[in-house]
Amino acid sequence: MASTLIRTLFNNLSIYGTNTTNLRTIHTSTLFYAARKGTRAKARAKKVKVEITKVGFIPHNQRKKDKSSKTTINKHLDDSFKRESNDNVFPMRYYRWPVYTAEEAVKAHQETHHPTMYNLPDALVYAKVEMNMEAVKKNRYMDSFTRLTLLPHSFPRDEERTILAFCKGPELIKQALEAGATTVGANEIVKKIQDGEIKLPEYDFVIAHPNMITELVPIRGLMKKRFPNVRNGTLDPNICDLVKKFAAGIQYRVTKDEKQENFGSVQVPVGRLNMDAKRVAENIDAFLKDIQSVRPKRDGLFITRCFIVSPPSSEVLKIDPFVHVERTLAKEVQEDSDDEGEAVAATA
Repeated sequence: MASTLIRTLFNNLSIYGTNTTNLRTIHTSTLFYAARKGTRAKARAKKVKVEITKVGFIPHNQRKKDKSSKTTINKHLDDSFKRESNDNVFPMRYYRWPVYTAEEAVKAHQETHHPTMYNLPDALVYAKVEMNMEAVKKNRYMDSFTRLTLLPHSFPRDEERTILAFCKGPELIKQALEAGATTVGANEIVKKIQDGEIKLPEYDFVIAHPNMITELVPIRGLMKKRFPNVRNGTLDPNICDLVKKFAAGIQYRVTKDEKQENFGSVQVPVGRLNMDAKRVAENIDAFLKDIQSVRPKRDGLFITRCFIVSPPSSEVLKIDPFVHVERTLAKEVQEDSDDEGEAVAATA
């Protein structure tokens, strides 16, 4: 009986021969145990108890508020739906803001800064302008930009600017120095920059005459983005007016809001209260026209609101910017854009 069993087992093994691919291990209990152990661990992980801690009464002013749930407020405020007040004293929350002319706003600030009140008759006057930063294409917005403009009436400011001017010829050098340039020269200035005697970061602005543009090529790597060119307005044959513009001009930066991309604003000094109100109004006019010159070719408003302020007074006086600039695009620009659209439609 035992010999028969051994013979049968031997015959079964001989069937497989050397083909080991058909053989399977007899001890499979460890594999099944590992599988069961993994599923049990996952099940235990899901049954984690959530501990709930009871909190007593918390006053409303001490409760933590969820910042993510706050809705962003549209900064393009429009009070045209409000009614006009017939009284001199009224809550501005429920009525339209009174609109002044630029000259009237300056005179109002001159009264509040009288020696009997704030006693700051030479305080700075600022123009605060709000803009719609939407670009030509839909869902596209303008980036923050910096500009420099020369106002018709200069006024003292609490800043000193250093200007490095490149030009050839004794007459041009003399004119640039008289206009207010800090350092003026030609090839000798280039050599001093290469030797390290003159450092470019010490100067606020670097300008040049076209007759020096080829001489500046060796130091182009040192100047980088400050290399004079026509696009940023630092290269001009009229070096005298160019120096005056950078010496007495107003440099401002329009910043786009981080949370609301279609809103931009800028606040710039446009004069002092001891100046004639008409001159300050002319500066405001020139400033608004300079901003309007960079508006995108689209429909709708670019400049939305304008206010005149003069610290330390908290008064914010609204003026109508469309007295100084056009509300919409000029007809020529609109016709050009229409022609471009018709040309694109024809090609399509």
